[in-house]
Amino acid sequence: MMRRLWLLFAQTVTVGLALWFIVTSLKPEWVRQSFNSSKNISFSSSATLKESSKALPIAQGSYRNAAQRSMPSVVSIGSSKDETAGAHPLQNDPFFKKFFGDQLPQRSERSASSGSGVIVSPEGHIITNFHVIEGADNITVALADGRTAKAAVVGTDPETDLAVLQINLEKLPAITLGHSENANVGDIVLAIGNPFGVGQTVTMGIISAMGRNSVGINTYENFIQTDAAVNPGNSGGALVDVDGNLLGINSAIYSRNGGSLGIGFAIPVSTIKSVMEEIITKGEVVRGWIGVDPQDITPEMAESFNIKQIKGTIIAGVVRNGPAFQAGMKPGDILTHIGKDPIQNRTDMFYQIAKLKPATKVPFKLLREGKEITVEVVVGKREIPKPEK
Repeated sequence: MMRRLWLLFAQTVTVGLALWFIVTSLKPEWVRQSFNSSKNISFSSSATLKESSKALPIAQGSYRNAAQRSMPSVVSIGSSKDETAGAHPLQNDPFFKKFFGDQLPQRSERSASSGSGVIVSPEGHIITNFHVIEGADNITVALADGRTAKAAVVGTDPETDLAVLQINLEKLPAITLGHSENANVGDIVLAIGNPFGVGQTVTMGIISAMGRNSVGINTYENFIQTDAAVNPGNSGGALVDVDGNLLGINSAIYSRNGGSLGIGFAIPVSTIKSVMEEIITKGEVVRGWIGVDPQDITPEMAESFNIKQIKGTIIAGVVRNGPAFQAGMKPGDILTHIGKDPIQNRTDMFYQIAKLKPATKVPFKLLREGKEITVEVVVGKREIPKPEK
């Protein structure tokens, strides 16, 4: 029985192969048509797969939403100013001196610089760095959507390196302000700006440190440090969190070659809010001042002066006839409290005094020769230092 079935199977295969040989020899187009039909089916299946991929969720680890949400609010800023190019080449020519004397016309040139900024209100207010627009005669803002506009300076605060501009355009994409006080080391951040003038660019990194001060860049320093790549042209651009909310304004980098070395500094949004509100409402930032020269208390200094604590700040000098002088503060005093707030160090003291309203009387707690005393200081107004010529 099995032998008969095997013989039947072998005959069937032999007949099938013979028929295949005859068809391929006499009608090869039948075979090609069948093959192409199978290819079309495969291509159609591939197209369906490609179309369905559009509905797939964003890949894990992507920050596309944060970038797309914040990028329209970041602008490029171009500024220019007239500069005297120096003495005229014919300054010492006797013939020209006869007609012009020493008042020969001087050559004038225009210098241009670029940076970034962030739209912070639908009314067209833009926050940027003071050094981006310092001394500029003309300021042009280019939006991510291709529009451009001339910008007016609302006000500046050189001591925090911030400036507020305003443009007159409709439907402006204002960024959402975040909470830098909730940010911490290790949080992922994106830096958005126009580095080297190549166009809007997004880089990613983490917060490397909070509250960086004594960097020597500004008078009032409280930087967010990040390793997100920040380069020339990023100044004034946005540092945002993973939700696209503004955490800070990129302000400076530590660099030995002009490029990013992984240490960038951003002004936190908490500082930006207070500065911006005062500039918009008052036209300037008003800060308290008492007229002292403070120094941090080092362990060596504490041992030398037999001081049991290193918190606070030692008063190294007092401005004659200033508010602190008139209240009886003396060099060598250790300032421990302003009102009810303890003072941690020199930087903390500057910030605490800056927040005080001029003409108000505030108690300052001191240690003098080991004894605790309190003096009442009538706070003065801090004058903005004039730039050196």
